[in-house]
This record gives sequence, structure tokens and C-alpha cells, in this order.
Amino acid sequence: MLVLKPNCECCDKDLPPTALDARICTYECTFCVSCVETRLGHICPNCGGNFVQRPIRPEPMLRKDPASTRRVTKPHAVCAQ
Repeated sequence: MLVLKPNCECCDKDLPPTALDARICTYECTFCVSCVETRLGHICPNCGGNFVQRPIRPEPMLRKDPASTRRVTKPHAVCAQ
């Protein structure tokens, strides 16, 4: 099951479970579409993989399996620009 992290790992933008601009890689690293396109060149700085749009978990399922509240940020060189 996807963790649904609450923020962009690069710019710390809020990415709620309903965010259409959330992108993930195969390891569930989570970034906003703006960082993916302008800073990361569509390549995950953690694993080198590509990104896809993060799926939306329907509200009834969010009640059963809530999104994570733990914010993740990492000091990537490209994010400091």
C-alpha cells in the first residue's frame, strides 16, 4: 500500500492525498510536479528512476488507511537552487 507522504521532498509543498500534482517513483519518493519538471528533470535524485502521477485514495479508504503525516525532506543539491 502506498504511504501517501504529505509533502514534496524537495520544496516541502503540501501534497494532500487528493493532490493531482504529486509525483512518485518506484520507491515512493514524493515530489510535486513543479520540482519534477524544473529541478529534477523527471529523474528521482534518490534512486535514478522516473516519476508517475501518485494515485488518489478515495475518501472511504482514507478513513480505513490514512495518509502519512510524517513530512520528508532531503538536502538534494538540485533542491537548494
